[in-house]
Amino acid sequence: MNDRAALDLLLEHGPLSRTRIGKLTGLSKPTASQLLARLEAAGLVVATGVTEGRPGPNAQLYSVNPRAAYAAGLDVNPRRIRAAVADVTGAVAGEFELATPKKAAGDVVRQVTEALDGAVKAAGITRGEVRRLVIGTPGAFDPSTGRLRYASHLPGWHSPTLLDELAAALPMPVEYENDVNLVAVAEQRLGAARGHQDFVLLWNESGLGAALVLGGRLHRGFTGGAGEVGFLPVPGAPLVRQVTKANSGGFQELAGAQVLPRLAREYGVEDVPRAERGEHAEAAAELVRRAAAAGTGPYARLLDAFATGLATGLTSLVAVLDPELVVLSGEVITAGGEALRERVRAELGELAASRPRLVLGGVRRHPVLRGALESALSATRDEAFDTSR
Repeated sequence: MNDRAALDLLLEHGPLSRTRIGKLTGLSKPTASQLLARLEAAGLVVATGVTEGRPGPNAQLYSVNPRAAYAAGLDVNPRRIRAAVADVTGAVAGEFELATPKKAAGDVVRQVTEALDGAVKAAGITRGEVRRLVIGTPGAFDPSTGRLRYASHLPGWHSPTLLDELAAALPMPVEYENDVNLVAVAEQRLGAARGHQDFVLLWNESGLGAALVLGGRLHRGFTGGAGEVGFLPVPGAPLVRQVTKANSGGFQELAGAQVLPRLAREYGVEDVPRAERGEHAEAAAELVRRAAAAGTGPYARLLDAFATGLATGLTSLVAVLDPELVVLSGEVITAGGEALRERVRAELGELAASRPRLVLGGVRRHPVLRGALESALSATRDEAFDTSR
C-alpha cells in the first residue's frame, strides 16, 4: 500500500525527494528511503535530478520510470482509426492515423493492427511492450451477444466473430468502450468533471450522444446503449419509428450537426458552408463559431435556435438523472464557446426543475482517444505497480 501511495504521489506531483515523499505519505525518512530503493530496484522509479535553489545540501529527486509500462488506445469512426501509445506516466509516446475504406468494410482486424503498429512504431517500442489496449467506437458491444449495436454506420464492425478475431490477433488484453463514454472518462480524470461523481456529458460531433456517470462510475445500461440520446423523442422534431434502422431519431433531428446548415438557411444566413463527403461536424462547427462571434442578426437567431434544441433534449436527461454537472462537449458545441453555453444554461433554467451546473468540456484534443488511453492506463498501472507479487 505504501509503494502504491508513493507511486501515485509521483504521478500527481512529478519529481519528489525522499523527505517530501515521507511527509506526503506520513512515513519516516528511513522507511521512505527503503521504499524508494525497493521501487528503484523494481524499475518503477528512477533518479531524475536534485533539488536546487534551497538552503542546505541538494536532495535527490525521483520520478516514475516512464518505460515501466505502456498502454494504447484506439478511436474508431467510419472515416479513420486514430491510435496512440502512452507510457505509464500518461505521456503520449506515439500516435498514428489510418484512413479507413470509404466504400467497402475492408479487413477490420488488419486495420486495427495496422493502426496500433503505427503508434507503437512512433513510440519506439514493440507491440509486445503494450500492456493493454482500449478501443473506442460509436455504439456499444452488447455484452450478451458480443455484437456491435447502435452503430450501423460503422461498416465491418458487426461480425459476430469480430471480438474473437481481434483477441487472436492482438497479444495484449483488449477492452471496448463507447466513444462518448470515453470522452466522459477523459473529462472526469483530466478535464471539466474532475472531482465530480454524478454528471452528464452531452457530445455533439458527427453524432449526438451522451455519457452518464453515476456514483463515480459509467452507467452503460443492459445492452450498452445508455446515453444513445440521438434516438430520444423530443418536442419540435418528427417522431421516428424503427430508429436503429433509420440511424436517427428526434433529438438528432433537432440539434444534430446535420440539421444546422438547414437551420442557417431558414434564418437567412448567407454563405452556408457545405458538408463535403458527409463531414457534417466540420460545417456545423464553422456555422456555430461564426454565430457565436457575430452576436446579432441571422447568426444570433441561429445560435438561439441551436441552444433551445440542445436544452430541449437535456431537459429530459436532467429530469430523470438530476445530475450535479452537465458537460457540453464535441466540436459542434465547443465551437460556440461561452456564448452558446450561456444560452443553453438560460434555456435549461426555464425548462428543467433542477439546476445543474453547465460547463464546456476541457479536453479538446482527441478526447475519445485520450479517454481510451486513460482507461487503459488505469488497469496498466494496477498491474505494473503491484509490488506484492
